[in-house]
Amino acid sequence: MKHKTGEFIDFLLLKRVLGFTKPYYKQFAFGGISAIILAFLGPIRPVLINYAIDNCILIPDLENLITTTIFLLVLLFSEAIFQFYYIFLSTWLGQHVIQDLRGKIFKHIVSLKLSYFDKTPIGKLVTRAVSDIETIAAIFSDGLMVIIGDLLKLFVVILLMFYTDWRLTCVSLLTLPILLIATAWFKRNIKIAFQEVRNQVSLINTFIQEHIVGMNIVQIFNREKAEYNKFKKINESHLKSHLKSIFYYAIFFPIVEILSASSIGLIVWYGGESILAGNDVSIGELIAFILFIHMMFRPIRQLADRFNVLQMGVVGSERVFKILDTEEKILDNGEKLTLKLEKSISFNNVSFYYKNKEWVLRNIHFTINQGATLALVGETGSGKTTIINILLRFYDIQEGNINIDNIPITDFRLNTLRENIGLVQQDVFLFSDSIINNVSLYDSTITEDKIIQAAKEIGIHDFISSLKGGYYHVVGERGNTISVGERQLIAFLRVYVRDCKILILDEATSTIDSETELLLQNALNRVSTGCTTIIIAHRLSTIKHADKILYLKDGEIQEEGTHEELLNKKRVYFEMFNKQMNFLFN
Repeated sequence: MKHKTGEFIDFLLLKRVLGFTKPYYKQFAFGGISAIILAFLGPIRPVLINYAIDNCILIPDLENLITTTIFLLVLLFSEAIFQFYYIFLSTWLGQHVIQDLRGKIFKHIVSLKLSYFDKTPIGKLVTRAVSDIETIAAIFSDGLMVIIGDLLKLFVVILLMFYTDWRLTCVSLLTLPILLIATAWFKRNIKIAFQEVRNQVSLINTFIQEHIVGMNIVQIFNREKAEYNKFKKINESHLKSHLKSIFYYAIFFPIVEILSASSIGLIVWYGGESILAGNDVSIGELIAFILFIHMMFRPIRQLADRFNVLQMGVVGSERVFKILDTEEKILDNGEKLTLKLEKSISFNNVSFYYKNKEWVLRNIHFTINQGATLALVGETGSGKTTIINILLRFYDIQEGNINIDNIPITDFRLNTLRENIGLVQQDVFLFSDSIINNVSLYDSTITEDKIIQAAKEIGIHDFISSLKGGYYHVVGERGNTISVGERQLIAFLRVYVRDCKILILDEATSTIDSETELLLQNALNRVSTGCTTIIIAHRLSTIKHADKILYLKDGEIQEEGTHEELLNKKRVYFEMFNKQMNFLFN
């Protein structure tokens, strides 16, 4: 459903957007009815004014004039009421549609597999979920209903003009072909300009988001000036796109005003000459036609703008639907709803690549028994974290199989698998929220009492209580109001309250400080009790007691055994251990 630049509106996309109005069909219907009624009420005014001038003023009839005036006031009052309902309902409808759509796109985004986020800039997704969705609201408040109402109003105006005087109507329409050509030119070019603006907005959002997240890199490498210069170029492109759209507006609207004034001039000339010549044209008709021309040109002038609002909404919907139509999800068709882990976890000849068959893991084969501890060591890029990612099914493997109790992990529902695995990473992510919400993650089954009891059991209750607000202390964005070690303590608590059967520590104790080292060790011992534990570690001294250690290199297992067994082999693990010891004591 590709919507090409400069083309007319894609009605398939529009139909899909309108599908989101089904829950609000009453409001949609009443808004549409209001637009239709307004299209008829407005053009009646010139007819009444024509009648009042010719039959109540030029031919004095005070009683008839009062009646006509009252009728005109009632008409204006009715028009105001329907105008209120139309504006309110169309805006109300647009906001409810984008509320539903934004909820749907966020739900879809969080269901996508991690490989999608590896190749999609966060700023782009933010633009789609915020700015592009906002343009969809304009389809209802300033687009579709307004266009239907304006087109109908234009039809009624022209019909009444012919009914009043066909000759004056033909004179009025002499400038219409030029106006239609100008409108078509404007509509096409402003559409292209608006698309360029949306693209530039996406680029700006992506650039700003990336550089705010990576601000420490920008500053530590003194890249402030260079990055600012890059941003200036993007910002200048954004400005040029906006100025291009302003240029088209600056040309089109004066043309419309000139053509409107020309039509009025032609009417005054032709109508005035007819009146002076005694032909069948009245002063009331002449004045009515001047009002008709304003009513005719205003919708035509606005229609070009309304169509572009509608097109912007359709373009925005295309971008949003492109994400909604993305099917990059982990296949979740397993039927097992419980995971017991009574025997073991086994990797059987597992091979995996992220892209282009550049193998990250090759023929990985190992078993870890229930309750045992497995340590993964090796150089950076050896595949340690990838083993964790495929066990959690963030990515699916291409070859081999992974079993839990001899059951392929693909047989388990995704939520069943992941709710039984607790992950504590080196870089702990905390939301800008209270500690209690960061631990529960708004899971209603995890109560405040359960969290406090768990904190006491792993020995961090006093630490949390010492913070301002205690368990309701707001940790700030990414947890920046507390130390790295304290964030890891919160991560251990988050895992512990969930009674996970599998515990994964991805460099979770590599950055501990002296003040929290004891707390972390006690928390680790308590959290790992009864769990099948997988540890990724660079500090080999922390995994001496692991039941099995795998040394990985270039995605393959080079050595396997206990700490003592690997030291006795005096190969790569032995060399790595000695280097670390020499580094620590020299």
